[in-house]
Amino acid sequence: QVQLVESGGGLVRAGGSLALSCAASGSIFRIDTMSWYRRAPGKQRELVAVVGTAGGTSYADSVKGRFTISRDNAKNTVYLQMDKLKPEDTAVYYCNAEVQGLTLTWNDYWGQGTQVTVSS
Repeated sequence: QVQLVESGGGLVRAGGSLALSCAASGSIFRIDTMSWYRRAPGKQRELVAVVGTAGGTSYADSVKGRFTISRDNAKNTVYLQMDKLKPEDTAVYYCNAEVQGLTLTWNDYWGQGTQVTVSS
């Protein structure tokens, strides 16, 4: 089994910063892409940012230039640095990882979610 444990999040004023982290543990052979998603109240889940094994990144247009995704492969951890936060960034943020287990099968895993609230 594989677990993703998120930390960070909280309440911040518009213009402020928050940092999220997500550590994967368990029966891991290797991890491919790691991502952050978010779901705002009344909206569908949205892909926020993706980072590949070599560090290549991709971002939703709504967060480009404000959010930075990174990963530490040695720690099986993905990070999301969120700067210049806006009220519309308020959502529950989830990490996701594509993991190859010790049986060499691939599965998709999710963190438990962490609330980010940006006040105006």
